[in-house]
Amino acid sequence: MVRLGLIWSRLRLDEKMLIAAADKRGVDLVTIDERDLVLDVRQPPVELLGLDAVLNRSVRYHAGLHLTLALESYGIPVLNPASVVRACGDKVETSLRLARAGVPTPDTYLAFDERSAMAAVAAAGYPVVLKPAIGSWGRLVHRAPNAETAEALLETRQVLGGAHHQTTYAQSHVDKPGRDIRAFWVQGRVIAAIYRHNDAHFLTNTAKGATVSACPITPEIEAISAQAAAAVGGGILALDLMESADGLVCHEVNHTMEFKNSVAPTGVDIPAHVIEHAIEVAKGGAYTG
Repeated sequence: MVRLGLIWSRLRLDEKMLIAAADKRGVDLVTIDERDLVLDVRQPPVELLGLDAVLNRSVRYHAGLHLTLALESYGIPVLNPASVVRACGDKVETSLRLARAGVPTPDTYLAFDERSAMAAVAAAGYPVVLKPAIGSWGRLVHRAPNAETAEALLETRQVLGGAHHQTTYAQSHVDKPGRDIRAFWVQGRVIAAIYRHNDAHFLTNTAKGATVSACPITPEIEAISAQAAAAVGGGILALDLMESADGLVCHEVNHTMEFKNSVAPTGVDIPAHVIEHAIEVAKGGAYTG
């Protein structure tokens, strides 16, 4: 019997759905609270012995990355691997990878000092979207309509922010139609997609009040998703797409995807696909790109 681990930092509905999917398939699933772990850099603790693969569901970027690095050093397959966690968890690296791979993505400019920050903003144009390099759920993502607002936001981040706020990440605003698209990539393909609607806010994260509906999987969605997934190394991913005047663009890729609000509208058992992929990897199958 396959023995999987599921490491979590918050036991949310997503994780409970994964546990139920594993139970339905008769998988021996060991759930581990990351806050309880003490890891020796030389050998795994008893909690990790005998695991064929691990789903790392940490919601904290650095903790999740370091956990994954440790698991890989023990020889335990992890979904997703550290290379993918790093590629998706840091927006700078994501944008660089997307651009290098030729994936349609918003124009993005980086700066590393107060003197050059406003030049990066000016290059992106107004309104400009300012994001922290590391973060999720739309936190600290702002749209600045003019230089005065942008300068105030940047000054606040420079003075009060942490280390990952010292890089200015300025992105051109995409005039999307009050929604974006989230495509779920598992087992090397798009298994489901949703629209996220928000007429009250430019952000379409469900954490910001967006509502969800099913989105048909078009050839364009399949093509850009495959291209973006390959750019970050594949795996179990949620790709955030926007409809621009020139077609779809991909602006973010999520390595610890949330799906609790997407199963009902799409009719797709997303956690079942995740568990099936984890079983394949645990049995020695290829990590799907």
